[in-house]
Amino acid sequence: MPGAKDKEGLLLRIKNIPQSPGVYLMKDSMGGIIYIGKAKNLRKRVSQYFSNKKTDIKTSYLVSKINDIETIVSSSELDAFLLENNLIKQHKPRYNISLKDDKTYPYIKISGLKSGFPYIVKTRSFKKGEGTYFGPFASGFAVNQTISAINKIFRIRTCGDFKFRSYSLKKRPCLYYQINLCSAPCAGHIDAPSYGRLISGARLLLSGKMPSS
Repeated sequence: MPGAKDKEGLLLRIKNIPQSPGVYLMKDSMGGIIYIGKAKNLRKRVSQYFSNKKTDIKTSYLVSKINDIETIVSSSELDAFLLENNLIKQHKPRYNISLKDDKTYPYIKISGLKSGFPYIVKTRSFKKGEGTYFGPFASGFAVNQTISAINKIFRIRTCGDFKFRSYSLKKRPCLYYQINLCSAPCAGHIDAPSYGRLISGARLLLSGKMPSS
């Protein structure tokens, strides 16, 4: 457990943490990573651990073991989310939720690859050969946010094949196209090669890479 001087130095470093999206890595006295988290505002989030507000026993015990904190700034909350997930898998910190049980935690899935117009969904079922999977992730809510962000960037359809065929017969796009969250391949507003480039961009982003402009 860090002494008074160590804690004083740690609190001083926290004041210099940037107010940017990113990931924080909490370390013990031996330099081992014991917890990894993400934040919209790194300084604000990390500071909350050391406030005088009451916390649960698990958090209090975690804080008692923190000797140092490393931060990694990201360009957006989405990048922070993806980086956090990759770092948790890499370092397996003892105080993070385990991601070993594939049946419990959600994935992001690119499905319908054979149709020429794949779509992105959240799923808790992993079946080989039925799409491309990213994850598992610790938070279903964060997965929903990520899919929403990807839709805003790439305008990829989220409907399943049944709805897609239904709108294809009508040749009329749904509300998502009208609010600029889908490129409407069902109504012929985008061809397969152009749509494929959108999917490639989303795939790169979900892999932790930045699509080229």
